[in-house]
Amino acid sequence: MNQFRLIASIAERDVLRYTPAGLPIVSAKLMHVSEQIEAGIPRQIEFEIFAVAAGEISGRFNRAELGVMLAFTGFLARKNRNSKSLVFHVTDFETYSPDH
Repeated sequence: MNQFRLIASIAERDVLRYTPAGLPIVSAKLMHVSEQIEAGIPRQIEFEIFAVAAGEISGRFNRAELGVMLAFTGFLARKNRNSKSLVFHVTDFETYSPDH
């Protein structure tokens, strides 16, 4: 199963565009910051990941406020057929609150 969930904020977002097939799509860079426990030791985690939202979700994704913590769900796939780089394909998201 390829299901990915990430708490992050939208750091940068491209303009809504359309694929040659007419599908709306938005690309963005998500920023994640947290503290994780690894082998009993706290570890500071900070990274950016490229993401895309296509179809119906692209409109909401395009209107989401930059810098706000959101809970994203989706899947990982190669950037393109010949690439080894991964992109997070967002299928849904909601406002995140720590006590959620």
